[in-house]
Amino acid sequence: MNILLRGYRESDLSQMTEIWNEVVEEGIAFPQTDVLDASGAKAFFASQSHCGVAVDADSGALAGLYILHPNNVGRCGHICNASYAVNSGLRGRHIGEKLVTDCMKQAKALGFRILQFNAVVKTNAAARSLYERLGFTQLGTIPGGFLMRNGTYEDICPYYHEL
Repeated sequence: MNILLRGYRESDLSQMTEIWNEVVEEGIAFPQTDVLDASGAKAFFASQSHCGVAVDADSGALAGLYILHPNNVGRCGHICNASYAVNSGLRGRHIGEKLVTDCMKQAKALGFRILQFNAVVKTNAAARSLYERLGFTQLGTIPGGFLMRNGTYEDICPYYHEL
């Protein structure tokens, strides 16, 4: 699989929405509880500072995506936040790593100085391992900070990386 990373195009929206909604419906990683419809997805992705997609160069299919946006405003506006989604059938192929690495480059190019993840679910071992391998620092643990799909609460671990 030959993965290329680029900014999203309007023609990507259907596949982006499908991948995004898959993660939302799993209910173990994203804070959102509602899936996106076509018009909501168009507005949501357009509102980000940057959306990157991982594309299989051979088939043209989207393998994953990320959204990048400010984490706060004003005096904290130099800190950004991002979310990543990989097609469930393609996980484990280092696509997430390519997305995070590209996101860090895009964030720096946009003038952000810090990339912060507010709510990495403690049991999301793959994401936590990736972030730590890429040099992110865990800030601590927030007990019961994430409502899982099954109704239980899981700890979250905020992370940051200076860009």
